[in-house]
Amino acid sequence: MSDPVTRRKRGPQALAARNDQALIEAARHVFTTQGFDAPVSAVAEHAGVGMGSLYRRYRTKEELLQRLCVDSMERVAAAAQGGLAHEDPWQGLAHYIQQCVAFGFGILAPLAGAIDVTPEMQQANQRAQHLADELTARAHRAGVLRTDVTTMDISLLIGQFSRTTPAPPGRAEEEIRSRLLAIALDGLKAHNTGPLPGKPSSVQHYQTLWDARRTQP
Repeated sequence: MSDPVTRRKRGPQALAARNDQALIEAARHVFTTQGFDAPVSAVAEHAGVGMGSLYRRYRTKEELLQRLCVDSMERVAAAAQGGLAHEDPWQGLAHYIQQCVAFGFGILAPLAGAIDVTPEMQQANQRAQHLADELTARAHRAGVLRTDVTTMDISLLIGQFSRTTPAPPGRAEEEIRSRLLAIALDGLKAHNTGPLPGKPSSVQHYQTLWDARRTQP
């Protein structure tokens, strides 16, 4: 999925945006494969730029992680918009889930409470949440999504599938993930009428996790 901001720019602005996006993609790869303790030098190396170039754009590692969070929420919003563009409510919801899993939306969960939440992060999150809610509500109105499934349930499901796991010999990880995701998607359909165990997760609970660092003395 290409960056929606980059697509709107031309000339020098587009070049700068592409360079910045290369850093973000490098950061996503490094932190996914090496963990969030990985040094920013590994990000610069993966992006093919010098440390000076990286620090001119991001003064600290936290700033880079904050931008990575914003980029992820922008991708979630783009995926939701793509889903809403589908005439079929179920296909639109499935598109959204598949796109979010594909770029690994859930990998940033460990950052909750570890970095400061910026206004830009809040704004991007609110927009993505609004579009995801709209997508879920449309599926509910069409009667294709089981009535007891919430947007938060779907977000947590995406998070589970964003985690990488070793594949058995001879099996590609992507093949296994696609198969299990198809099973999970079928479980979301309205024809499954058995009650879900427990209560639905609260959006406020997870928002509190991200805001935890603000309340620390």
